Amino acid sequence: MKEKTFIDELSQEERRALKENHPIQSQLIFKIIRSEGEEELDRKTVALIFSALAAGIFVSFSFFFRSVLHLHMAGSQFEPLISSFGYTVGFVIVILGRMQLFTENPITTIIPLLCNFTAKEFFKVVRLWSIVFFFNIVGTAIAAAFFSFDGAVSAEFENALHEVARNVMSLNAMENIFRGIPAGIIIAVLVWIAPQTKNFRLSTIIFLVYFIALGDFSHVVVGSCEMAFEIIEGDANFLDYFFKFLIPTGIGNIIGGTVIFTLLIYNQVREELKKA
Repeated sequence: MKEKTFIDELSQEERRALKENHPIQSQLIFKIIRSEGEEELDRKTVALIFSALAAGIFVSFSFFFRSVLHLHMAGSQFEPLISSFGYTVGFVIVILGRMQLFTENPITTIIPLLCNFTAKEFFKVVRLWSIVFFFNIVGTAIAAAFFSFDGAVSAEFENALHEVARNVMSLNAMENIFRGIPAGIIIAVLVWIAPQTKNFRLSTIIFLVYFIALGDFSHVVVGSCEMAFEIIEGDANFLDYFFKFLIPTGIGNIIGGTVIFTLLIYNQVREELKKA
């Protein structure tokens, strides 16, 4: 005879409440992200291009609004605490708008690949990463060009843009790799916990992205807008852009999002997936 558990003693209403408040199991989250990743890998090229281009343009609002708050908080000891909130704006727009942001791909698209590691799946990932990364960067360049137009922003605001962008320019290649790792992990965390935070996703995005800015971590897409702005203004060159920032930061973001977070999560749930 099967031993009676405390679940058997609960009323139907109590069981329903228990089920509704029970956290989603890790293997189910894994399957949800795998399903989303497979859909993304099969998207048409044109759809990917426009989604990635939009993400590159709109995530640049993180640079824009951080500079707005920096301008109005100049000289205050609380400036980093306040201006870092501006950094969250672009991510809120892009993530809630379901646009293709490169730093979300290292977990979303790698999970399907880990489950079905074939040449076909590998080249699907390469195709998506290449398209999204390239058009994210094109989008940030378009945004940076707009900020540089005469009359687009005031002289005071232009100075604020330069002051914010100088922080990215001041880092060398190794610093961008190491500072890119935490940023990659944090964005991967956002993707991973999304199914659990459905009712308060906005506050979760703001909270986690805020600490990317406050910690001076390097994000390859937002930072690309800052670097592109400095190049257009004549205060940086393409060698600095590619070899001090873009490549090292991209490597750091991938290490954080894929090598560290995604592989750890995969090994966490791998045995449970085999039993399922």
